[in-house]
Amino acid sequence: MEVLLYGIINSVILSLLSLGFTLVYSISRLPNFAHGALYIAAGYIVWLVINKLGLPYPVAIVVGILATSLIGALIYRFIIIRIRGMEISEIIATYAIGLAILEGLRWGGLRGMTFTLPAIFPGSVILFDVSVDYQRIFIVGIGALTFFLLYLFTHFNRIGLALRGIAQDERAAMMLGIDSDMTAIVSLAIGSGLAAFAAILLLPLGNIVVEAGYSVLIYAIAVCIIGGLGSWGGAIVGSFIIGFVQILTERFLSTHFQMVVALLAIIVTLLLKPSGLFGKQKELEERV
Repeated sequence: MEVLLYGIINSVILSLLSLGFTLVYSISRLPNFAHGALYIAAGYIVWLVINKLGLPYPVAIVVGILATSLIGALIYRFIIIRIRGMEISEIIATYAIGLAILEGLRWGGLRGMTFTLPAIFPGSVILFDVSVDYQRIFIVGIGALTFFLLYLFTHFNRIGLALRGIAQDERAAMMLGIDSDMTAIVSLAIGSGLAAFAAILLLPLGNIVVEAGYSVLIYAIAVCIIGGLGSWGGAIVGSFIIGFVQILTERFLSTHFQMVVALLAIIVTLLLKPSGLFGKQKELEERV
């Protein structure tokens, strides 16, 4: 039961970590390698609002999500828009932006293990003879609700339908009057906001450290590669595969191998099925 419960929790955590990255790529085909940096920046903004400005936690959460969404939109508006369509340049630019954000935060004083966010629901409960934090239970519940609301947004909201239209056929959507750059700005803003939302939920389980930004990026890439780049359902399946393998690795080996599991998952997937489980990229035999 411990492996089952914590496997589900870890899988939902990975889904939340990768959701923003997947959304941006599925809509705009933009690999946002600043995703991990935005995650840490959001946590640090919330910490500053609480501890330096003295504002209530709910206000800090709203400020953190809005500020991170704005940062994501500005990144596209002033930088990515100039290199749109140049895939290698997009990767280099977004990674450089993420690196600048993370190392800028380190230079600005984000060092050590003293930066933490309070748990939304402190305490724990015994489920099936296993002790589980209320915060982790809340993460599973709010994660499922987030996936459901995002589905409703993309299927029954005008903006969401426009984003889906661009994702499915950009040229046809543009012929119908949908602005490609505007949808890219919106998608990057939403993806950054989802990264901030994940940070607010998950950072109370640990500390706000620069190194976590790099780890989050690796986990997001691993989940998306296994599930298939651009596939939301594939990202969820990939999260559960890596999530349970990590818990089994932690139980029978050591927690130090969790990152190794994610990196091995990337390598094995690229060797056996480069398009991922549900990806639509061409396989090697189709490209030759």
